[in-house]
Amino acid sequence: MTAALSLVDADHTTTLDWPPQQRESLLQGDILLQTRSHSAWGGAVTAQMYLPLKRSQVWPQLTNYPRWTQFFPDLTHSEVLTRCETSGCKRLYQAAAKAFLLFTAQVEIYLNVFESVHAAYQQIQFQLDKGSFNDFAATLKLQDFHAGTLLTYSVQATPTIPVPSQLIQQAMRLDLPANMRKMRQVLCNL
Repeated sequence: MTAALSLVDADHTTTLDWPPQQRESLLQGDILLQTRSHSAWGGAVTAQMYLPLKRSQVWPQLTNYPRWTQFFPDLTHSEVLTRCETSGCKRLYQAAAKAFLLFTAQVEIYLNVFESVHAAYQQIQFQLDKGSFNDFAATLKLQDFHAGTLLTYSVQATPTIPVPSQLIQQAMRLDLPANMRKMRQVLCNL
């Protein structure tokens, strides 16, 4: 079951003082989702899920980028190409294939990845270098929550092929919860 609840402030930061029903929904395994328009041909979504693991267990798995093909079934390749010594960033290449009604869309993307560790949270930011999108940005944030970790994943993208924003948002609303559940399954089976 996916609850479509707003758990994110206007600046896309996580709100941890939710009503008891939303908190309980997360702890029971729901993926909480919020979609919004991003551009005429793009979409944006924020998904949150609870992981019954400590941040110290989750972080090394998420920063192992070749492993992302296990988290996201449509992702066919994920590889770190270079590491920037001075800025600490990484350059990442990912490829994905998604079957739609009568065709399969294939995308490739090169991303600059910035990892940051803070006392209260850890975060990965993905910024488009080049690829099959006009724009793409994502942030994955880990925070302590109850006995485990709250994972918040926000992404906004505009594909190069003009597709109405409503269709992009609908695809995100359908695909992302399944992908997040798969990610949780893989992470928890360590």
